[in-house]
Amino acid sequence: MNQFPMSSFTVGLAVIGGLILAVLVAWQTWTSRRNKPRQPETPIAPTEPVQGAAERSEPVFDVTETPLPAPEKKLGLDALIDVLAPIALDATVSGDAALAAMPTTRRVGSKPFAIEGLNETSGQWEMPHAGQRYSAFHAGVQLANRTGALNEIEYSEFVVKVQDFADTLNGTPEFPEMRDEVARARELDQFAGAHDAQLSFTLRARNAAWSPGYVQQNAARLGFVAGAIPGRMVLPAGQNGQPPVLGLSFDTQAALADDPAQSAIRELTLSVDVPQVQRSEQPFVRMRDCAIGLAASMDGVISDDNGQVIKAEALDAIGADLETLYDTLDARDLAAGSAQARRLFS
Repeated sequence: MNQFPMSSFTVGLAVIGGLILAVLVAWQTWTSRRNKPRQPETPIAPTEPVQGAAERSEPVFDVTETPLPAPEKKLGLDALIDVLAPIALDATVSGDAALAAMPTTRRVGSKPFAIEGLNETSGQWEMPHAGQRYSAFHAGVQLANRTGALNEIEYSEFVVKVQDFADTLNGTPEFPEMRDEVARARELDQFAGAHDAQLSFTLRARNAAWSPGYVQQNAARLGFVAGAIPGRMVLPAGQNGQPPVLGLSFDTQAALADDPAQSAIRELTLSVDVPQVQRSEQPFVRMRDCAIGLAASMDGVISDDNGQVIKAEALDAIGADLETLYDTLDARDLAAGSAQARRLFS
């Protein structure tokens, strides 16, 4: 069998082929690493709570919910945002009897509905309790919320519910004129619609995507804790019972994946429900600062819902507009974060 020596040309081709193969392998490795979602640091360093956030233990970065402050007691009826119908009684009524006579639902159409009793001992209006006695009652239905204004059909349903309750307890209700209350509801709804504000920023990854743990770790450093829904975090208010100051959300499916570390998140949303949060919490300033901080630490860019990058001057203009909104709500006795505002804007 004859053997022919390998020519220099053949050797050159082999070398070039080897180099190309090495370059391809290196490029694929680099691309794989570049596209792999960023992971949280290990071990996770303790974080300091931001001002206004409750003290908490070192965060755990999974989908387990972190306990939030206990909700405050149910907010009472208020003539500013409710239709009120007083119910006179022939004699005092026990709380047990009142509870037995209560309607089965606490809504009239799409509006919250409640009945309160005047406690004979304390002299305070409250939801009826067993073992107490009440000298009078009043019923109320909310004039408006984010579903719209109270209408004639809902008002009629309100009258029927209250009349049935009163008849059971030998009481006599007094209803305000439906036309006047429906008109008041429409005016309040128009005001609320013109002064509602729910703001959000979108933070998008510039290059490598983020894993859920990476998002949670960076957000926790700014005071966020896990919310009630996977893929949602909240910045707690400084006062127990108040709604969160800010919300942070990302893909729920990514948070629920069998291996969240491999889930690729390319954007998250920071949001604030302005009428729900007290002005003193400075929610917009804190949302802006959180967005800037997260963009810097996670290599992201801040944009609006349409994907347009938000510039600093635009943020300043939004902040100025919100100050005007706060002043308007204050003048209407519907200060942001107040019990009345939280009910109206819900």
